[in-house]
Amino acid sequence: MKQPTFLEGALLALVAALAGTVLFSALNLILPADTTLRLLVSLLSLAYTGYLMFRSRERLGRITALGSWILTSITGFLLAPSLLIFVLLHCGFIWIIRSLYIHNGVLAAIADLALTALSLAAAVWATVQSGSLLLSLWCFFLTQALFVVIPKSWSGKQVRSEPAEAGFEQAYQTAQRALSKLVSG
Repeated sequence: MKQPTFLEGALLALVAALAGTVLFSALNLILPADTTLRLLVSLLSLAYTGYLMFRSRERLGRITALGSWILTSITGFLLAPSLLIFVLLHCGFIWIIRSLYIHNGVLAAIADLALTALSLAAAVWATVQSGSLLLSLWCFFLTQALFVVIPKSWSGKQVRSEPAEAGFEQAYQTAQRALSKLVSG
């Protein structure tokens, strides 16, 4: 699967902003604003997490990630005293998922944490300047789309691109040759 691109992320930001605004308008008719915003944050977090896991080559832990999202959302609904803490909880969850599923090193994860903070700052700025949920969501997810420019790993080591089976096969053949030399003499 090819790597995600910024253009793909920008398109996702537009879709998330439009869907979030429409969903907020619909839910706000039947729920209080705070509950509607918490539900919206949870659903957008789930959608973005799903996108990240879909675009990742990593296949392990997806059920655990979904369970963690459910736990994060329920805990946030029950224990987060303010909407800000609830948003920070979900942003932290997105950062952890991206660090585990997209990046391969600690420095890349730290850079991603800085990007997440920048995304929050952009969303707050848009909210203060315009008061528009659409622009706030757009700024947040558009800034999040920049994760594609963070190198996957800054460890200095080359990341092996060959599958594990090839490495096993090579080790197996080396062991066979060594065993043949021992037996023959």
